[in-house]
Amino acid sequence: MTPPQRQRRDPAPEPSTPQEGDGKVKNPERMYVVAGPDGERAELDLVTLIVARATDPPPSASPEQAAVLRLCAAPLSVAELSAYLHLPFSAMGVLLTELLTAELVKARAPIVRQARTDRSLLEAVMNGLQRL
Repeated sequence: MTPPQRQRRDPAPEPSTPQEGDGKVKNPERMYVVAGPDGERAELDLVTLIVARATDPPPSASPEQAAVLRLCAAPLSVAELSAYLHLPFSAMGVLLTELLTAELVKARAPIVRQARTDRSLLEAVMNGLQRL
């Protein structure tokens, strides 16, 4: 028994572009904005700490923006925010850029601590305590 043979369909004709009355091509409306008008994003990396400046989100804030403002009452890194909100880093970058532009959050570098304390300082403290 032979399997049924499929026949190829002719490709669908391309839809015509919408035209305005004067012959110019009308661009479709953008349903959302990915970045600001100049397309620039804030310089953020995964360890940048985000702190909310406002205690309550404004009424015009999106649900994601409101969640970021609530979470950032204490400093959180971009990686932590991304994990808590289940958003990729690229989406968090856009979201945080909007919040930074509106001055609702503040970004700062993480606090860098020394990997090890100076051994000579510890020995001096220990010797001083032993003399007491």
